[in-house]
Amino acid sequence: MINKEPFQKTIDSLKESGKYRTFNDIVRERGEFPEAIWYGPYNIKNIVNWCSNDYLGMGQHKVVIDAMHTALDQTGSGSGGTRNIGGTSHYHVALEHELASLHKREAALLYTSAYVANEWTIIALSNIIEDIVFVSDSKNHASLIQGIIHSQAPKVIWKHNDMHELEESLKKVKDMNRTPCIVFESVYSMDGDISPMEEIFDLADKYNAITYIDEVPAVGLYGETGAGWLEKLGLQHRVDIINGTLGKAFGVQGGYIAGDSDVIDAIRSVASGFIFTTSTSPVICAGAMASIKYLKDHNELRDQHQLAARKLKKKLERAGIEVLDDACTHIVPVMIRDAVKCKELSDKLLEEYNIYIQPINYPTVPVGEERLRIAPTPLHTDAMMSELVSALAKVM
Repeated sequence: MINKEPFQKTIDSLKESGKYRTFNDIVRERGEFPEAIWYGPYNIKNIVNWCSNDYLGMGQHKVVIDAMHTALDQTGSGSGGTRNIGGTSHYHVALEHELASLHKREAALLYTSAYVANEWTIIALSNIIEDIVFVSDSKNHASLIQGIIHSQAPKVIWKHNDMHELEESLKKVKDMNRTPCIVFESVYSMDGDISPMEEIFDLADKYNAITYIDEVPAVGLYGETGAGWLEKLGLQHRVDIINGTLGKAFGVQGGYIAGDSDVIDAIRSVASGFIFTTSTSPVICAGAMASIKYLKDHNELRDQHQLAARKLKKKLERAGIEVLDDACTHIVPVMIRDAVKCKELSDKLLEEYNIYIQPINYPTVPVGEERLRIAPTPLHTDAMMSELVSALAKVM
């Protein structure tokens, strides 16, 4: 029989330090986003969700929902198998073509999540390229970190966005006569800053390094057709492998990579996290494809999203509420810098002001950098913004 003492000790320690995660029980109602229903411990009430990653509200959009209804009526609920055995439908094939087209690459590969895509692509790369060394930004997402750890390949960690340290790391790898693979993100989702992508590619060219970029927080939100920050900068042709999500801006779920056809084919053939799992439902694929196509043609949604972020940042600044200086994207991190206080403020906003913002504590961010991470959307009104700022000013 399992000894429960270490489990209880872990929970007690997390609660005492303010790092215990509470999952708020909410229901999103179609057509009402960003409003939702919160099932609290003592009551049920309407709230405004300020921390959803459905950044453009596409998870509620008629074109997405209609496409999913059509696929559900045609195919039923599940895929019927792994991609290798009966689970590759025409919806999967069509979506991979659409994603390759979006990123102007030869091929794409669907995974069940962007986390799985990062983890198992990196593990696959270590199996394909025997002398690979991962050169990883220090603020990379947990999925990239775990992928590198589980790959068991050598690694070098370079200070976040520090080009001098990256170059020194690349020199070190080349001196070992090994193949460097630079692993980084375009938009860092907790701080809301961006990487110096062009400089990274220049260094990659100089040292003949592979480049692997996570565009998860950027796809759908940046670029003329929503292909991400690389498209915005005109740099899509310079990266080897792109990782993205079908959640967040696209409003559904799942993840993918895109790159040259031989690269994608080899990864497809050896990535266990892709091979040995039931594939994504065709219903999800249909919704994702409809969302991608819609956002290609509706740049105005991206403009509205950026406007909402700028408006909220200005309102917070005028109220004297600290927003992280580096946040130059759609992410609005309100700095609290104390785990217990961060959780208390989140609870108070929800219980007293009907405002839902999840506290962000360690290990998602370092100790002392705890925050309320706000995600404004085009569907948050000016009145909602004013109410949010007023409530924050009162509780802080």
